[in-house]
Amino acid sequence: MSTSDRIAEIYEQVKARNAGEPEFHQAAAEVFESLHVVLDRHPVYFESGLIERLCEPERQIIFRVPWIDDNGNVHVNRGFRVQYNSVLGPYKGGLRFHPSVNLGIVKFLGFEQIFKNALTGLPIGGGKGGSDFDPKGRSEQEIMRFCQSFMTELHRHVGEYTDVPAGDIGVGGREIGYLFGQYKRLTNSYESGVLTGKGLTWGGSQVRKEATGYGVAYFVAEMAKAHGGSLEGRTAVVSGSGNVAIYAIEKIHQLGGKVVACSDSSGYIYDKDGIDFDVLREIKEVRRARICEYVEERTSAEFHAEGSIWNVPCEIALPCATQNELDEHSAKTLVANGVKVVAEGANMPTTPGGIAVFREAGVGFAPGKAANAGGVATSALEMQQNASRDSWHFDYTDERLAGIMRDIHERCVVTAAEYGKPGDYVHGANIAGFVKVADAMFALGVI
Repeated sequence: MSTSDRIAEIYEQVKARNAGEPEFHQAAAEVFESLHVVLDRHPVYFESGLIERLCEPERQIIFRVPWIDDNGNVHVNRGFRVQYNSVLGPYKGGLRFHPSVNLGIVKFLGFEQIFKNALTGLPIGGGKGGSDFDPKGRSEQEIMRFCQSFMTELHRHVGEYTDVPAGDIGVGGREIGYLFGQYKRLTNSYESGVLTGKGLTWGGSQVRKEATGYGVAYFVAEMAKAHGGSLEGRTAVVSGSGNVAIYAIEKIHQLGGKVVACSDSSGYIYDKDGIDFDVLREIKEVRRARICEYVEERTSAEFHAEGSIWNVPCEIALPCATQNELDEHSAKTLVANGVKVVAEGANMPTTPGGIAVFREAGVGFAPGKAANAGGVATSALEMQQNASRDSWHFDYTDERLAGIMRDIHERCVVTAAEYGKPGDYVHGANIAGFVKVADAMFALGVI
């Protein structure tokens, strides 16, 4: 049987065993596409059911999360933690609180996390979790009660040397605080390393809040440098206005670029003079308001409730909102408007059709597992500080992050060239992450 046939057979098995989970199927298909060239060269990776084992989580935990709202009504949500692969270290990956969360989405995120974490070069495995709870519109007390109920079950499955969750969509410093407080209460121990994204006064790390967004910007800067340029004077568009988008905007500006548009679920803003970072952060992080309020303070800005942010002409596009937000049609629009670089700040925000458009047009495209690895990398740096009872200053941590992103970029470029795919960051990231994890799995035996 040819390599292609064996891969196709395994992929069909994956789809059959994980029915009704299209996001997971998509993530697996993207990785499998890159494996042909690896497995042709190293057929040994087919042995011991390695590919099959890699696609099957080590553990999938689903649990009930009951909580009481401010009116005394009982609500029941569903909690998830998929502990996917621990061959390189303890499971590491965020918690997402959003109505869209289901097992398939958590599995796709956990699967991606395996390779993302491997690319960082740090000793962390891959996992992901969350709940279909929606924090929007809920009071502080309601969010606290939900987090406490969620951790009451989750605490049985996590630990500094077992599984270290962090934040994701809907889970910021506030939620991490409530989760950590409940863990501390239940375990009667101060185990700082059990969660990352903590507050600076109780075991957190400088740059952790900014890390994913900063990391995307650093990666894009390396992409520009690889093609003999820089971010100086480049126009960028960033979808979303959450944690990742906000700090990607800040760092792009610091590196000389100009972000002219960003968005939330209500629409997008266009500011011809460049997004004012301080105003944006005040609206989204302090007021927790809608992005339309931006135009009340900036006369140079426009708010669009309709249409797509990808219609805004730019040289750099950073999808930082959610999965599959950038489709084939939007990709064609970006190409027609002169985009040169696309880097994923969110997890799998570009559809396969969109990726194909960028490849055909020769646009530099960086997948999320490489471009947005700065968040988990800095989480691992937080774990290092917790383990040594140390605290690093901002500039030192930012410098470590920049170095990690440079290394990831270099790893992707070198690996892509080694396997006959020069300049293809998708193949480079997938292959580099896979080889590292696969070699470790071989070393540890069939477990």
